[in-house]
Amino acid sequence: MLSVTNLEVVYDDVILVLRGVSLEVPDGKIVALLGANGAGKTTLLRAISGLLDIHEGEVTKGAITLDGTPIHHRRPSEIVALGVKQVLEGRRVFAEFTVEENLRVGAHTNGGKAKLGANLDRVYGLFPVLKERRRATAGYLSGGEQQMLAMGRALMSDPRYLLLDEPSLGLAPRLVQQVRDLVVEINQQGTTVLLVEQNANMALSIAEHGYILETGKVVMDKPAAALLDDEDVREFYLGLKEDGDRSFRDVKHYKRRKRWLS
Repeated sequence: MLSVTNLEVVYDDVILVLRGVSLEVPDGKIVALLGANGAGKTTLLRAISGLLDIHEGEVTKGAITLDGTPIHHRRPSEIVALGVKQVLEGRRVFAEFTVEENLRVGAHTNGGKAKLGANLDRVYGLFPVLKERRRATAGYLSGGEQQMLAMGRALMSDPRYLLLDEPSLGLAPRLVQQVRDLVVEINQQGTTVLLVEQNANMALSIAEHGYILETGKVVMDKPAAALLDDEDVREFYLGLKEDGDRSFRDVKHYKRRKRWLS
């Protein structure tokens, strides 16, 4: 299990971003982490993957453990070697490399031609469009294809845990559905997924459990099906009232709802 316990993160020695966050990602499951912009979702992923230092961030309290072993003070390369891989928001592909060169970069921690070949076959099986365009320059791919390439590159190291940061961001509805189905298939092949999303409907439709983060705190923690049925989640994350009409309630009013923060 990947576990986060009472985690606090500070940026620049003064800005407290995460305020006692706890969550669990059981082996073999999909867990969704939801929240508005600025809630702390990306900071949590950076803490897990060891990338806080790059952004002048620091874990000041709590722990992140993998199978009971603390990992929050390890280098990113060590965390990758332990089987935890993050797909950053915004894809971040190597634009001047070909598709296959990008994928090979993702396999640098897995030695051996046999392993490389097996992982390439797996990725091309999941993303046939990447196989068709394996010699194409990555910078000329569409947004959806670049997202698939970023996910495929992460899978080249055969991770146990895949941290996905907003994989549906900026994609057309048809591509969002495609990414959703790919996350399910990746999980069914044995990779555990922590899915960070603003698209609550997509994330909760495939997750087993969900957490909602608000201003650096977990304000809801329920099975995904229960979150989908929750009136507040339906209104503030799915944009629906019980009568099915769109809700345009003031965001400040939403943040002040005391029972969310109790």
